[in-house]
Amino acid sequence: MNLLMIIRVAFRALVRNKMRAALTMLGIIIGVSAVIAMVSIGQGASASVQAQIDSIGTNLLFVSAGSQNVGGVRSGTGDTGNNVLTVDDLEAIKREVPSVSMVTPSVNTRAQLIAGNMNWNTSLQGVSEQYPDIRKWPIQSGAFFTDADVRTAARVIVIGQTLADTLYAGSDPVGQTIRVSNLPFRVVGVMAAKGQDPQGRDQDDIAFAPYTTVQKKVLGRDRVQIAYVSAISQDATYTAQSQISELLRQRHKLTASEPDDFTVRNMTDIAEAANETSRTMTILLACIAGVSLLVGGIGIMNIMLVSVTERTREIGIRMAIGARSSAVRSQFLIESIVLSLTGGTVGIILGVGLSLAIPAMLGWPTLVSMAAIVGSVIFSAAVGIFFGYYPARKAAALDPIEALRYE
Repeated sequence: MNLLMIIRVAFRALVRNKMRAALTMLGIIIGVSAVIAMVSIGQGASASVQAQIDSIGTNLLFVSAGSQNVGGVRSGTGDTGNNVLTVDDLEAIKREVPSVSMVTPSVNTRAQLIAGNMNWNTSLQGVSEQYPDIRKWPIQSGAFFTDADVRTAARVIVIGQTLADTLYAGSDPVGQTIRVSNLPFRVVGVMAAKGQDPQGRDQDDIAFAPYTTVQKKVLGRDRVQIAYVSAISQDATYTAQSQISELLRQRHKLTASEPDDFTVRNMTDIAEAANETSRTMTILLACIAGVSLLVGGIGIMNIMLVSVTERTREIGIRMAIGARSSAVRSQFLIESIVLSLTGGTVGIILGVGLSLAIPAMLGWPTLVSMAAIVGSVIFSAAVGIFFGYYPARKAAALDPIEALRYE
């Protein structure tokens, strides 16, 4: 028998037992669809985390006043009673650290904003003119304030999209006057919408003013709570982190035995930790779903063994009239592969459908992976070969005479 004839005989045998073939494929269908759906969920979560990290800014480091020791006693970064982080420190970082490209101080407070008969309590952040470039946050309308505004402590403000929609619904905020802590500010720009952060906070519910203005005219203090530092490249972030720490220790005259009175955090570390967590979750989900494929393969082997037993006389007749053992083995092996590949194809369609439906039903982000689809096809074929070989070998090893006598 040639290969085409063997395939035709194998298909004919499967069609004779449609229900059994369908139930046998069910394990593969569930396994493949589960693998694709689980990997899509894992990769969707990874892509979502990466997008949130990218929205914070690339090549980014945070420099804050106060030290931090998670496992020990020391803590208190940011707004501390003994604030040692100054604008001069940040100017020194910009001037003396070659791996740093941009630096902006950040002074944060809550403020009541009043526009006409509307008012809103929001976060007011004092920054420099380099903030949009460091955070990779574009302007939707108008413009960000300038270096001259920072140097003169001008009363200008840039608002987030939530504030624009709330305080200036249906009108253009740019050029309007808004009161901040009873001081008039001129709106010079509106930031592009960013949406929620990973903790569900509205990133657009914020306003920006020159940090000098916030220090002198809103808070009345020359404190700097935190600084955003952009390295020249992502690879340079670790070098920048080390150089900044060394410079600040020198400027603060700390001895070798004294701990840092500041904290430098690297966003690259946070991004890598988040990506590693997402990869681990994806692998775990894929492995759990892969158990279904294994169970499906065992089901194929069991059904093929039953099929060999049921068709013992048929095998004996075929071998008696000249069929070779290799042809019998090929027939049962092809039946097993057809079951696996057919189940795999249906599983791929179902898995992709589930991946596309999950965001609408549950709100979870998904990302359909071509690697998972190709891997499922390969794995389905491998399952058919691996779990079909033993029944096929058993069929081919039957003695024709004993097979003809089988009842």
